[in-house]
Amino acid sequence: MKNIIVFILLLTTSFVVSQEKYFTKKGIIKFEASVPLFEEIKAKNSVATAILNTDNGEFAALVLMKRFRFKNKLMEEHFNENYVESDDYPKATFKGKLIDFDKNNLKSEYYIKGILTLHGKTKDLTVKATLNKEKNVISISSSFKTKSEDFDIKIPSIMNKKIANNILVFLNFDLQKVL
Repeated sequence: MKNIIVFILLLTTSFVVSQEKYFTKKGIIKFEASVPLFEEIKAKNSVATAILNTDNGEFAALVLMKRFRFKNKLMEEHFNENYVESDDYPKATFKGKLIDFDKNNLKSEYYIKGILTLHGKTKDLTVKATLNKEKNVISISSSFKTKSEDFDIKIPSIMNKKIANNILVFLNFDLQKVL
């Protein structure tokens, strides 16, 4: 909780006070690394934090790794202890900007370009996202592929054939206007 508060304070201090922001603490991030004929590898995190500045298109998100939930508790334990090492790397962050953002066109597709930090490693990332605004809520949804090796997450050789090389990541944020 302390990390989330510090993260939000740091983000908001980088924005000019009069700027219009949208925020959520209930963002959804899912990933899947399943391969045919083996046990499904899927997880969901429903408490991701995100903020969007609609004056300039700046976007940031934070997810606590231990909040990913799997169907299989043992898989969740292995994910946290052996793969993402959640005690050493408790969060993943993204900080970027919507390219050619127009605050008057919030029902559109944009590319978000930024830096994803996970497992102590950073990677430049550009993903296509769909924005939709209804009343005081802006929804942002996207999906992309990544690889565990991009973040130095080691997969034991015995598990190589059971875990997909390309990990599919899905995200959905319903951001409320900050008053």
